[in-house]
Amino acid sequence: MHRADDQDTLDLIRAFMSMHVTLVLIGVDIPASGLLQEGSPDPRTGQWRLPASQTAKTHGLEPTQTERRFDLVELDRFRYDSPPQIAAWVQHLAGLEDQLRLLKAKPGMLTDGHMPEYLFDRTKGVVGLLERLIEDGCQEALDTGEECLSEAFLDGIDINVSHAPGRDADAGEIPAVPPVATAVARRRQPKKNSRPRPSTVFDDHGPAAESGG
Repeated sequence: MHRADDQDTLDLIRAFMSMHVTLVLIGVDIPASGLLQEGSPDPRTGQWRLPASQTAKTHGLEPTQTERRFDLVELDRFRYDSPPQIAAWVQHLAGLEDQLRLLKAKPGMLTDGHMPEYLFDRTKGVVGLLERLIEDGCQEALDTGEECLSEAFLDGIDINVSHAPGRDADAGEIPAVPPVATAVARRRQPKKNSRPRPSTVFDDHGPAAESGG
């Protein structure tokens, strides 16, 4: 809440609050932003003072008037820790895949094999990072004539959100981007069931094999 634009946004929200309408507003890390906490400038320090958030009610502190007029619904990033969470992630990838128009794209391009896990490792379930990676990947696939996305192809695509206009890194508006090397290293690790079979010299082939020898 240290920018003039932040205060303008808060003033606009307050104006909406006097209207007989229902608003669904979407933002990132609203509790930490202070947007609903009615910040005010401190003339001594020049910084914005924010009262206790609604989560502090357990400590006997009252929420602000603005907070009381909103029901905060938290939608966290995707997770990859349980079958339902994985299914939700794959379903989201399937919806994204349906919107892609690459000439050599095949069904399951983003959802088959280890691609869902690879994309999660690259983005940690953050939708904005996923869209940035897929969008830049598609642009590169068009420019090079690849016309398809694969893990090996996406290895060469860096997720760059530093140039996003109007975002303040100090305010946490630019998410941390996982390093490509982490996803590549995991992809190159041999799977538990993919180890080569040991020597068969001492295999017992049974009576049928002995009679045939």
